Amino acid sequence: MKPFLILGVFFVAFPGAVRAQGQTDGLDQKMGQAWEVVWGRFFHPDSQTFMDYLSSYEPGKELAHLPTAEEVGRQYPNPCGYSTGMEDGMILGGAMLSTLCDRFAVTGETQLRTDAARVFAGMRRCATVHGVPGFIARNVCVEDGQSVYINSSRDQYTHFVHGLWKYYRSPLPDEATKTEIAGILADVADRMIEFVTPENNYDFCRADGTRCPLGICRMWNVQAHEAARLPMIYAAAWETTGQDRYRQRWRKYVAQAVAQSASPSKHSPAYALLQMQCSLEVLYELETDEELKDKLLQTMRHVSSLAAPRLEHVLKALAGKSDEQLQMLGPDWRKVNDWINQAGYKNPQWGPYREIWHLVREAGESALIPMMAQGAVVDERQMAQLNDIASRIDYRRNSSCGIVYHLAAYWKARRLVQP
Repeated sequence: MKPFLILGVFFVAFPGAVRAQGQTDGLDQKMGQAWEVVWGRFFHPDSQTFMDYLSSYEPGKELAHLPTAEEVGRQYPNPCGYSTGMEDGMILGGAMLSTLCDRFAVTGETQLRTDAARVFAGMRRCATVHGVPGFIARNVCVEDGQSVYINSSRDQYTHFVHGLWKYYRSPLPDEATKTEIAGILADVADRMIEFVTPENNYDFCRADGTRCPLGICRMWNVQAHEAARLPMIYAAAWETTGQDRYRQRWRKYVAQAVAQSASPSKHSPAYALLQMQCSLEVLYELETDEELKDKLLQTMRHVSSLAAPRLEHVLKALAGKSDEQLQMLGPDWRKVNDWINQAGYKNPQWGPYREIWHLVREAGESALIPMMAQGAVVDERQMAQLNDIASRIDYRRNSSCGIVYHLAAYWKARRLVQP
């Protein structure tokens, strides 16, 4: 077989797969930089959670824009914490926990047990600090370690549950931690049983028990890419607790969810397709009905096919940006002039920075999605795309949390190609 070179790394192409040969210095070095930046700049040790963007490259001031306890206490600027830098903590926590599981499967590094425990501690904090069982806060204020915004979303829950489920199944947690995970997932499932009803329009509601006015907490009668998320939660709770009431709920919804998931819109953004893939992965792994299992796999492969052209689009967009644009910092949201009103939620806008932040994130998400389907392989083209992403971004001058997904795609690829 003819070897090909990617970032100084020689690979040998096989039908439908890639196997590393020799040292992987080039790509490993870039991903090593990304790893250091994610832990050193985006992870806050006080909350033990990851933040959305940086507003400075000056050491110690990268996250100076985060809301104060007083601001969070009065739900300013909005009850989701949109645009403040702490709105997607559980999405990032779940994604990073999954990445740690993949990295450990490849390397077996003992330090990863400590890293995973730190991420879990932050996720546990977001599930418990507010005293509302089953409510998963987006993040926690770093100033007091307890203030939260009261409006979560199904997106946060999806990555939260998927990440804990992957962690539970891995060799990383001890038995005491696995018991904690089971308890948290049971609380989440119980909240769904209580709140996700026709009377609430299938909304799991805000922390104060009121309906979400944005529609982002509805768990049933939703779009195709969202349909599998409710049974996924019940399935994960059943596997970790063994309680039959969760199995019954899973079985009640799963067949309908599989049917509704079959035709997601080709215009779905990458984050939606990734979250869809997360929910389908849980259902696929736990499904025992062969017909349903086959349908789930077909849908996961279809989702993979939708991600491929999106990645090509993102790579072209990244290639068209200057280094200066890609190194742009996020704003102090308090000082921006453009605010919009969404169902009474005032949301400060990021202006041109939003596109850069989003492109960095979509690159990793789009690369990761095809690797999640059962039987996925990493071929020469996919490796070249990972190379394109890594070579375009200077991770030491990157302010978007999207690099978490670059790491996720890289370590998933490493796991798939290991002997």
